[in-house]
Amino acid sequence: MSSSVAGPDCCGGLGNVDFRQADLCVMTWLLGYVDPSDPCFVAAILTITFNPLFWNVVARWEQKTRKLSRAFRSPYLACYSLGAIILLLNVLRSHCFTQAMLSQPKMESLDNPTAYRMGLALLGVGSTFVLSSFFALGFTGTFLGDYFGILKEARVTTFPFNVLDNPMYWGSTANYLGWAVMHASPTGLLLTAVVALVYMVAILYEEPFTTQIYQQQASPSHKRS
Repeated sequence: MSSSVAGPDCCGGLGNVDFRQADLCVMTWLLGYVDPSDPCFVAAILTITFNPLFWNVVARWEQKTRKLSRAFRSPYLACYSLGAIILLLNVLRSHCFTQAMLSQPKMESLDNPTAYRMGLALLGVGSTFVLSSFFALGFTGTFLGDYFGILKEARVTTFPFNVLDNPMYWGSTANYLGWAVMHASPTGLLLTAVVALVYMVAILYEEPFTTQIYQQQASPSHKRS
């Protein structure tokens, strides 16, 4: 059935929506508020994309060579050190994200108490997922301990992993989204989309490895050895 209701001109009407065009319209609309050449925006993009690339490259290198474990004379100490660096990089990323928002204009339609409360709620949900993931995994489980050979007896399936796959990543994304809404920031919304995209790519690389090592651990041959 086709609809006779007229939609936004840029998307060709609701009766014949091309979702790729719709996505393009949203991006074009957000870019109308954003100056991509702003140094704070560039710094935010760089830190958002660099962080997962850094920890995945270093973790894969460690998994193949064990050079960090040998350098620190302990896989645990090596993992703790990498985790501390990741935490510092994430603090830098959040700082750059906030500075990029503050350096660019607000969106009037989001600058109201209702939107602020919605952003606060998103921040609460995101923080719940992040913190509960950390407590369920522990420090080494959170910061790539499996790449250092530090494995749990089985993959964690308790909350929040029984509610959502990769809750640490999506909780972090919700935090950034809530922070952007609270600041009524189109720049923050756009950067949150980048955060989500980068995490999706990271998951494509991390998830098969994690599944593989726990399948190997659960195999009868591994148990006999």
